Amino acid sequence: MRPERQHQTWRSEAGSRLWLAGLITAMEHAEQPEVRRQPVAPELLVELRAQLALTASFRLSRISTLRH
Repeated sequence: MRPERQHQTWRSEAGSRLWLAGLITAMEHAEQPEVRRQPVAPELLVELRAQLALTASFRLSRISTLRH
């Protein structure tokens, strides 16, 4: 799903709950000791950093348009 489409889904209450439920599930999985001991692939870290940068830049652009 494209990031713009994901953002539109998250705007609804049901979409927000679905996103939050997915986040909680992922965090519960990641906290398991056997998962934490596994190394993280470098390409996964690159993708994660790219996603975080996209989210931050998208939020900043939304805020600046609201001011004008």
